[in-house]
Amino acid sequence: MKFDVILSGVGGQGVLSVASIIAHAALSEGFNVRQSEVHGMAQRGGAVLSHLRISDGEIACDLVPKGSADLVISMEPLESLRYISYLKPSGSLVTNTEPVKNIDNYPDIEKITSTIKSLPAWQLVDAENLAKEAGNAKTVNTVMVGAASRFLPVKAKTLEKTIIGVFSKKDANIIAANEKAFKLGQHSCKHNTAKK
Repeated sequence: MKFDVILSGVGGQGVLSVASIIAHAALSEGFNVRQSEVHGMAQRGGAVLSHLRISDGEIACDLVPKGSADLVISMEPLESLRYISYLKPSGSLVTNTEPVKNIDNYPDIEKITSTIKSLPAWQLVDAENLAKEAGNAKTVNTVMVGAASRFLPVKAKTLEKTIIGVFSKKDANIIAANEKAFKLGQHSCKHNTAKK
C-alpha cells in the first residue's frame, strides 16, 4: 500500500500541523512515513506546501510526483487549485471553503469553486463555521483532519487519539473542542463527496 498526500495553504493556517497529525497517526499504526515541506516567503500569508507519503513498504523519496497524489488537502481554495496537477485521475481533493485574500487580484471565488467541482472527486468543507460549532474557532485544522479522515489509509480512531495526544496538556475545554471539531469534519464528508 502506498498513499501520497499534498497539503497546501498559506502561512499561519496550520498546514504543517495537519501534516504532522496525519504523519504521527500513520506511524503509530506501523506505516512508513516520509514528509517534506516548503515554506513561503512570508511567515504569514506566503504559500506553504507539504508532501506526505504513507506506505507499508519502503519509500524511496520524500516528494510526491505530479499526477500521483491520492489526496490533496488544502486549507484555502485557491491554494488547492495550485496543486491539482499533483492529483492522480482517481485522486480526491478536500479543501476549506474560506478564502485568504492575501493578493490584490484574488480570483472570483465562484470560478475557483466551479473548477474544484469539475474534478472527479472533491469535498468543500466550511471549516471555519464547523470550528465555531465545535466551540473554538481555532480548531479549523482539526476539522480538516476530520474531513480528510474519510480518504486516508489511517483509522479515524487513530487520528482522533493522536489529536487528543497533541492537546493532552491543554485545558479540558480545548481537548473537548478538538474532539468535536474532528467529528464535525468527519461528518461533513460522510455524504457529500461528489464523483463524476
